[in-house]
Amino acid sequence: MRADQLSWSKTAGWRGADGARDAVNLVLYFATRQALACGGRYHELQAMFPDAHILGCSTGGQICNDDVTDDEIVAVALSFDATTLRLAYETVSGPAQSRVCGEALGRALKDDHLAGIFVLSDGLNVNGSELVAGITNLVGERVPLTGGLAGDGAQFQETLVGGDCVPRSHRVAAVGFYGQAERIGHGSAGGWDQFGPRRRITRATGNVLFELDGKPALDLYERYLGEDEAKGLPGTALLFPLRVYDPDRPDHDLVRTVLAVDHVARSMTFAGDVPEGWIAQLMRGNFDNLAAGAADAARQAFAAIDEHSASEGIAVLVSCIGRRLLMGQQATEEVEAAGAELGSRIPCLGFYSYGEISPHAVSGRCELHNQTMTVTAITEAVG
Repeated sequence: MRADQLSWSKTAGWRGADGARDAVNLVLYFATRQALACGGRYHELQAMFPDAHILGCSTGGQICNDDVTDDEIVAVALSFDATTLRLAYETVSGPAQSRVCGEALGRALKDDHLAGIFVLSDGLNVNGSELVAGITNLVGERVPLTGGLAGDGAQFQETLVGGDCVPRSHRVAAVGFYGQAERIGHGSAGGWDQFGPRRRITRATGNVLFELDGKPALDLYERYLGEDEAKGLPGTALLFPLRVYDPDRPDHDLVRTVLAVDHVARSMTFAGDVPEGWIAQLMRGNFDNLAAGAADAARQAFAAIDEHSASEGIAVLVSCIGRRLLMGQQATEEVEAAGAELGSRIPCLGFYSYGEISPHAVSGRCELHNQTMTVTAITEAVG
């Protein structure tokens, strides 16, 4: 397997990937919505790599090795030696169709030789929990499923996904990896601190939260944020995610990020499900703990591949936009922490998302996460 990184900027155009382009099987790319909206960059990649599947999305910032940027498109051209690929995509009209969309993708990719799936989804019109459930219901929980929800910075206006087509809204695309040589490692970790009282989710429908302890959910957030910060919702809520868990399984906790608020209904829409009866607690960030979480995620991913029999590979980092907004210019610290665990042999690229998809570190079951760093290591065994 060979991985060639490349990038695009307004001043220099495309740089990198000077190897044998006809051998490239898959191109992954990440950029801001503004950079992708015209479709020109996709057509350029298509012309450069005519035999490759091309998969990418809009972001809240791009990750390239130890750097975080908004100005460049980051990409990697992957050439596999003994792995075959299949790309599938679906159009989803809204959150209610998320499970059906996931099932359609799972049906298209299901195969006895399926070794893993990497999925990119619209970040605003999909219930990530239902999407994940739909895919895993078809392919089974033993197939590693990783990826993320496309982002739009802190604007929450529109997200774009492209799977062998110009990036567009309401799109979900996934690539399946097939064969015994494929090695996919994954890891996910947070690093947020809990604070405030634990509250029971007393009224919710799917990913829409109405009440905590019988009181309007939005009231709780506004009280903690204060009048000035509350005016910036939903963006300001990214700094205070919600930890949710089944009281019968407290070690299987998930973190949820706000995507939208309804000031009339006093409700909040999250990227994934917030089941009634579960416990919820507010969280806040600690820079050191967030960087340590990123390192932990990379450590999990690297441990899952056989470093002694693996060829060159790539690590795809998907971190939450809330982490970046909180850390600001220090966001590079979590990227550097992840890179230090992976070492120089495996280059990194990725993006800041509206949701991260990865198996849960405790249960092993694939979930939609928020406010985590997830790492997917993709490589092939040698010999």
